[in-house]
Amino acid sequence: MSNDALLQRLRDDLGPAAVLTDADVTDAYARDMMPLAPSGKPLAVVLPADTAGVQATVRACAEARVPIVPRGAGSGLSGAANAIDGCVVLSLTKLNEIVEVDAGNRLAVVQPGVVNLDFRSAVEKHGLFYPPDPSSYDWCTIGGNLSTNAGGLCCVKYGVTTDSVLGLEVVLADGSLLKTGRRTVKGVAGYDLTKLFIGSEGTLGVITQATVSLRPLPQAPATFVAGFTTTEAAGEAVARAVREGLVPSLLEIMDAASIKASETYLNTDLGAGSDCQALLLGQSDAGGEAARRELALLEQICTDCGADLVYATDDLEEGKMLLQARRVVLTALETYGVWLTDDVSVPRTRIAELIRGCERISEKVGLKIAVVGHAGDGNMHPTIVYAPDSEDEFARAQQAFDEILDVGLSLGGTVTGEHGVGKIKREWLAREIGPVGIRVHRQIKQALDPENLFNPGSMFSMTD
Repeated sequence: MSNDALLQRLRDDLGPAAVLTDADVTDAYARDMMPLAPSGKPLAVVLPADTAGVQATVRACAEARVPIVPRGAGSGLSGAANAIDGCVVLSLTKLNEIVEVDAGNRLAVVQPGVVNLDFRSAVEKHGLFYPPDPSSYDWCTIGGNLSTNAGGLCCVKYGVTTDSVLGLEVVLADGSLLKTGRRTVKGVAGYDLTKLFIGSEGTLGVITQATVSLRPLPQAPATFVAGFTTTEAAGEAVARAVREGLVPSLLEIMDAASIKASETYLNTDLGAGSDCQALLLGQSDAGGEAARRELALLEQICTDCGADLVYATDDLEEGKMLLQARRVVLTALETYGVWLTDDVSVPRTRIAELIRGCERISEKVGLKIAVVGHAGDGNMHPTIVYAPDSEDEFARAQQAFDEILDVGLSLGGTVTGEHGVGKIKREWLAREIGPVGIRVHRQIKQALDPENLFNPGSMFSMTD
């Protein structure tokens, strides 16, 4: 089938308005937010309105041997949804229905195009809570969260996306519809195919629906902040909190560069002082006396570890203001240039070593590197700032990006905690999981997608 014939078939099956070919329009769908990742020019962008439209698209592309790159909102940071030349970008944004909220069984059925924050707000009306909260939760979609196994600020207590998913509907490479998982609390029948597709970054199939578990709406959070004159002291406080079994709903860390950027951007003083090298921000959503006890223990740990600022509040607005300093870091760094954010997880006892490693890399490459991260689970986001019009600085930013991953692996970590592998960390995935791991990945891909239809070249190559 020729490209013209494919486009005509897609228009016949989905309607002309669902098939976009104007280059000025399709270019906007060609890449996500990761500047390092390569991207190509798609043949077309297709926006089906339902599962049947997804199936029709997959069947037509399979017959024409045209690759498909599934896409959500484009908020990703690994290039996992970036187009390749001549592909069809399959946008799931029109599959945006919350199909069901079953409050009695604390579950919901949702389509991939629903925005994370809209979904969270909808289930809150039933007194329920959907935990995954990526920093882009006000515009990222559930489908993208599923495909990358996204995390967020509350992972320390509630886990990443896969920990809230019961089952999926997935369109396979032959256009058939696979249903995985269950609606029950427990269920161990067969292989866990649900978890296989979550985090597969669109390389194995197209997710068209998810059944997710919900939790009772937590209590309004109480918030604490602690400032340290050394990064090591902050790292020891995190390690002690873990050893003593504390599980706050949020525990974040900011280094000196990120603190200064946020204070400048927000035009406020966090009270950390000019000598502050690291700031811990924590929350407890246990409610009432339980929250006060949890935060009191965290405060005591921070004090014992040498914090010269410790402050707690159960005032919601004050807590939001403190947490806003963490949420705006990436935006704040844009005042210095454009940013390139890394995503590396290390054992929680080695967070300080990673931050120190980033400081050394910053001095070596001559660029600002600000580190923020989810201290409660060890997932750090070193962010490199460079001048947008300087090829030399961009090259040094690329060098820093790779050297940070190298430090992370040397500390017993992993090259991605929540952003995914995409098209920028293929070689690093191979290094981390080894040749046997890559062989097994290829065998799974070959079994489910023998023609390499879905997102070819993402995560790993099918050839050496």
